[in-house]
Amino acid sequence: MITLDHVTRRYQGFSALEDVTLTVADGEILVLIGASGSGKSTLLQLINRLQDPSSGTVRVDGEDIAGIAPEQLRRRMGYVIQGGGLFPHWTVARNIATVPRLLGWDRARIDARVTELLDLLRLDATRLRNAYPHMLSGGQQQRVGVARALAAGPSILLMDEPFGALDPVTRAELQAEIRRIHTETGCTIVFVTHDMDEALGLATRIAVIDRGRLVQLGTPLELLTRPATDQVAHFIGTTDRGLKLLAVQRVGDRVRPGETTPGEPVSAEISLSSALSAMVTRSQDRLPVSDPAGAPLGTIHLADLLGP
Repeated sequence: MITLDHVTRRYQGFSALEDVTLTVADGEILVLIGASGSGKSTLLQLINRLQDPSSGTVRVDGEDIAGIAPEQLRRRMGYVIQGGGLFPHWTVARNIATVPRLLGWDRARIDARVTELLDLLRLDATRLRNAYPHMLSGGQQQRVGVARALAAGPSILLMDEPFGALDPVTRAELQAEIRRIHTETGCTIVFVTHDMDEALGLATRIAVIDRGRLVQLGTPLELLTRPATDQVAHFIGTTDRGLKLLAVQRVGDRVRPGETTPGEPVSAEISLSSALSAMVTRSQDRLPVSDPAGAPLGTIHLADLLGP
């Protein structure tokens, strides 16, 4: 668990953050979102002591991090930045092994971990482990950056606008990879972005930061249905809010249990927006629904997408 208690960060009289209090629960994805200069990256850097607060306290698992040596704290956390931040003169394998080498892991353990992470990030270990960063695409570099952050098995992963420079297709693919990795590892993720669609698609909860202040903290559904301020409502947008609402809700929440209908079933785990897309593609107003293992659960109707 990460706790910020009345945290303020000032630079020569300017407040980058002002009296921020929030808790990041174990195993959640908290997305920090705000305009450029809002203080979201500063907040992230306070968690691993790249910066220290001017006042207030940051705790990790109940321990005040002011009493932890910065290098020791950072080895307990993965940190991913835009572009991956890879060492250009090191191979992919050596980049991934950065923290395990500092921790004194033996060669066999490091090699096995590198292979495991390349597989996890869907990178060809045989072809890429001895490649250099300039030989990789932007998406591959970012995947290696994530692998490096996960190398020592941290319970906390900090990500500072990691996909901002990527094309939309690659960005969407990596967002899906982060959701999958989160499910598989159970790590706590604090993710910085200025893209509300990215936040809605990734977050367990979203913290909206505006001019150094926390203006709203809630689930994607709470922000979409009950924005706390006009600024939050503007940030979310008004013209496509209905589609965004469909994107953050799951078919399993609207299924009609026991009912049957012909056709290829959709998973209860997909979003209502994906179900709507499938209905339009198939020219159907209802779909069979299965659980992740493929067992039938019931059906979902077009009318169910409009329910409360």
